[in-house]
Amino acid sequence: MEPVLRVENVSVRFDDQEVLRNVSFDVQKGEVLAIVGPNGAGKSVLFRAILGLIPHGGTVTWQPGLRISYAPQKLFIDRDLPLSVGEFLHFKNPNKIAVVEALKSVGLNDEHHIEEHLLTQRLGWLSGGQLQRVLVAWSLLDNPHVLMFDEPTAGIDVGGEETIYNLLKRLQDKLHLTIILISHDLNIVYKYANNVMCLNQDMICHGVPSEVLDPKSLAKLYGGEANFYKHEHLQH
Repeated sequence: MEPVLRVENVSVRFDDQEVLRNVSFDVQKGEVLAIVGPNGAGKSVLFRAILGLIPHGGTVTWQPGLRISYAPQKLFIDRDLPLSVGEFLHFKNPNKIAVVEALKSVGLNDEHHIEEHLLTQRLGWLSGGQLQRVLVAWSLLDNPHVLMFDEPTAGIDVGGEETIYNLLKRLQDKLHLTIILISHDLNIVYKYANNVMCLNQDMICHGVPSEVLDPKSLAKLYGGEANFYKHEHLQH
């Protein structure tokens, strides 16, 4: 089967600094690929490169006709920003019924509560978990084939992290989505990802988490001695 995404020898340089070196991988339809690595490893840069947002060497080939939604890392919104949830989502899709359905699909209460309260709520007044759910809803509004999330649970407590990843897994199963995400939590990677890519400028490992996340790879990825706890990947 042709992959939905093929990345071949992608490199990125900013002035004299090489940020990515010859990164190559494929992503199959319906796959959940997690990208892990230390701060400054080039994970977010890789996202921007494969989306065509920055110049890069090598080739990036998306399957023709794909709709791709991307949610960037750590969207900070001022509490005083005069922008409601409804207005924010209206930018993506002006159809109110579609907006309400998207919010319901991410578990943001019943339709009456959404229309009477949530749509008029300022974005800056939402909790971290609510904001991430709204961002997932925003990502779903154009019926994408691929979702890309850069640290989808940044700034959310551990309980909230599990909820967001459960939501993404449920949506993936229901809508047959392909998901590419950046995560810092190896436990999350084991539980939700089919494949993992270890990145620190170079690609250090790529494959099934239980097979490639070994002590040697983790030590090379993060430097020094890495604590390693083996988990079984859950199949649902």
